Amino acid sequence: MSVPAPHPFASTTAEFAANLAAVQANIAAAAERAGRSADEVRLLPVSKTVPEDRLCLAIAAGCHRLGENKVQEAKRKSESLARLGVDWAVIGHLQTNKAKDVASFATEFQALDNLRVAQALDRRLTDLGRTLEVYVQVNTSAEESKFGLPPEELAGFLRELPRYETLRVQGLMTLALFTSDTDRVRECFRTLRTLRDRMREESPDLIGTGELSMGMSGDYELAIEEGATCVRVGQAIFGARNTPDSKYWPPTRPHD
Repeated sequence: MSVPAPHPFASTTAEFAANLAAVQANIAAAAERAGRSADEVRLLPVSKTVPEDRLCLAIAAGCHRLGENKVQEAKRKSESLARLGVDWAVIGHLQTNKAKDVASFATEFQALDNLRVAQALDRRLTDLGRTLEVYVQVNTSAEESKFGLPPEELAGFLRELPRYETLRVQGLMTLALFTSDTDRVRECFRTLRTLRDRMREESPDLIGTGELSMGMSGDYELAIEEGATCVRVGQAIFGARNTPDSKYWPPTRPHD
């Protein structure tokens, strides 16, 4: 893939507002191309690696729910910024021993892909008297390095989730291939949409509102054209990060 131009780094509230406006304009344009309303697409700013002082500026500019990959980092930020009333979405792979932390602060978890985690979250949430919005992650690219259920296992997995009463299924999530071949990227997104549509026909009560969380800074416009209802955008809002993505999306899958 060709190296894209660096995203503009935001260091003031006005700069964050400008970056947010640019992303929202792109969302609106992509939705229009697809014959959709921009109101159908939720922007989830992804704040991984961004320090709390800059997050305060982003929050002042209008970011009120933030996505994080690492539980420890998200928990620290949620505690540090509790006074600002921000909601937190955990969007990275979760190990069972971190379920208690997610249950304590997160509003949303977008990477559910195994029943051990579902059980651990449900137990902790029950103890706390809380519920959690969840998206089931599907590996639409068939890459061994990526987490998520194989598409053929989705229906069976969804049938098991109603037993965990604190988990509120919202829909599905995926990560597309990182490639300049837009047809292959679109195919990942179309696969997720097709799975969602099939579940809506066969067992609509299992898929919640049928949301599709797909698309990041490099491909969110394609995702919207293919049906995304939530896009997870980091660098286009906060600016290019120095920390490599391999820290957050490891090249090999660790064991739970």
